Amino acid sequence: MFLLIALLLVVLIVYGSRQKMELHSEIEIAAPAEIVWEILLDFEKYPDWNPFIRKISGEVRVGSVLEVYIHPPDAKKGMTFNPTIINIETDREFRWLGRMLMPGLFDGEHFFIIKPSTEGKLNLVHGEKFKGLMLFMLRKSLEGDTHRGFIEMNQALKARAESGRWDAL
Repeated sequence: MFLLIALLLVVLIVYGSRQKMELHSEIEIAAPAEIVWEILLDFEKYPDWNPFIRKISGEVRVGSVLEVYIHPPDAKKGMTFNPTIINIETDREFRWLGRMLMPGLFDGEHFFIIKPSTEGKLNLVHGEKFKGLMLFMLRKSLEGDTHRGFIEMNQALKARAESGRWDAL
């Protein structure tokens, strides 16, 4: 019986690892990468401007575990999760990996990538790669509320960075 349950778990995890989707959003911001980077990593001020990630705390270093509270637009309630930072490239990329209970059940690799654009502007690429067994149950919410949350956060970040007074806000 134990062997049957173990085999079933392995099959479910393998099946789940094949379920994938990516959310992608992008916005042009007329501000230097250093400003956008500073806003992204100033966790203490997220409640002041961020309509999607309402609270975030933790040490900014690879391997650090964060505490993140998100509340997507139009969602009935928010959620707190504890992702691990997997990449930091100053003024270029910030990436974390979150998991539900165990690897393969529901994993999300969230990323912010800052790309140079035209003179004095940049493109912020904001997205998340999802995979796991539970993805089929969450896909509609991710494509709707969560994706809208990414877009609203991008717009708020743009407004803050372009205001010229972002550090005083």
